[in-house]
Amino acid sequence: MFKSPRHFYAQIIDQDVGQVVVSASTIEPAFKKELASGGNIDAAVKLGARLADKAREAGVIEVAFDRSGYKYHGRVKAMADAAREGGLKF
Repeated sequence: MFKSPRHFYAQIIDQDVGQVVVSASTIEPAFKKELASGGNIDAAVKLGARLADKAREAGVIEVAFDRSGYKYHGRVKAMADAAREGGLKF
């Protein structure tokens, strides 16, 4: 995961082969139409839900959550909680 003041990015990587299986970010056209800003908690919640949807489509259910050194609160927590609600198991 990576976050900037204006956008949020998340991806699921297969550790065995080092390839990105699923990715989502607030710069995708679908997010830009729905949200005024990609850097707030509302955007993080939508991103977590979208990442979970894409992961289910790819057959991924269990993941390890790497918060990339960010504190587990605010946007990071909102994205993780939404991904859990979407069906991902951390």
